[in-house]
Amino acid sequence: MQNSNPAFKNEFVALMASLMSIVALTIDALLPALPNIAEDLNITDPKSTQWLITMIFLGIGFGQLIFGPLSDSYGRKPIVYIGFFIFIISSIICVTTKNFEMMLFARVLQGVGLSAPRTISIAMVRDSFSGDFMAKLLSVIVMFFILVPVIAPTFGQILLEWFDWRAIFNANLIFGSVVMLWFWKRQPETLDKSKRIKFSPSIFITGTKEFFKHKEAVAFTLTSGFITGSFMVYLSTSQQIYQDQYNLGELFPYFFASTALSIGLSTFTNSRLVMRFGSRNIAFYATVAYFLISILYVILFISGNNPSIGVLISFFLIQFFAVGFIFGNYRSLAMEPLGHIAGIGAAINGFISTVMAVPIANYIGSFVHTSVLPLFIGFSVFGLLSLITFYVLKYSTQRKLV
Repeated sequence: MQNSNPAFKNEFVALMASLMSIVALTIDALLPALPNIAEDLNITDPKSTQWLITMIFLGIGFGQLIFGPLSDSYGRKPIVYIGFFIFIISSIICVTTKNFEMMLFARVLQGVGLSAPRTISIAMVRDSFSGDFMAKLLSVIVMFFILVPVIAPTFGQILLEWFDWRAIFNANLIFGSVVMLWFWKRQPETLDKSKRIKFSPSIFITGTKEFFKHKEAVAFTLTSGFITGSFMVYLSTSQQIYQDQYNLGELFPYFFASTALSIGLSTFTNSRLVMRFGSRNIAFYATVAYFLISILYVILFISGNNPSIGVLISFFLIQFFAVGFIFGNYRSLAMEPLGHIAGIGAAINGFISTVMAVPIANYIGSFVHTSVLPLFIGFSVFGLLSLITFYVLKYSTQRKLV
């Protein structure tokens, strides 16, 4: 039930963050293991291992389009359990296969399974809260969610040293099982039976039509896709950048963690400021900063020669500090008009933004060979497209009011 005088619920926030964190751990803990997997599965092109990161997002995109609407009909909790069961099956395939193509398929399937807790956690927040307070909660949830990438690569590296890359998948399963047990025991259903939509195949069509009636939902879904896609390039190429281009070897997880901490700090700051300044204003100025920082890098290093690692990390820290003000606010702004269809609304929002992001990441990532420049060109292009979308939305809203 939506709360008109909301109180901050620590366990609820921690549990929603944990549900989302299963996704982050599944992605980021595997980063140090990509060369090991390539060697084990006889992958000769190191760029191919990027697909092990990006393809899971493709599964998330399609999976949430299924699970979101189903959760509007059958409740949030049963659908989370179904998604986790699919995650278990796909994880078993990952650790038993000797075929790279089969592993890619299993990673897509992992994404399908994980789309349930990822999407439904957001729908559960929208079931209970709205407005800038919802943005505040999402910021805190994202902050804890971001802490997982801080430790995940180091965690993966430790498992590699003691065991092998398959242990990473097993550890993900153990963590997920603990979270599922907690979710089962402590989290009540947030969607009242009186508010459930009777299931029929037509709800996918009617829900989609309803989604596209709301310009703000569409606009902030597009901007989410632009920023997520350009940021996903960093996730999929970070191992190549730090270990291959900068020869940092086993220091890679620590440099990766520093950039994740930057996002965590800004999401925490956003949670403190959003009730005062509003999610729309903060998201706009953060997008301006995202664009300006990246275009400054492009201007300074247009030659393609990489700067020193200190300079690069400085740019990453500032760039990703802006990102922390973007993700939670974009999602909150997109979900604000969709309270009556929170499940399918979160699903379509996530589906469109993810399906946009995967080809963006794969395309830009294909250029990141010996230079970081293509990464920042991607940041600047999609930062600019996000700003254009902001202005188009503002102009269309003003015309409607006249």
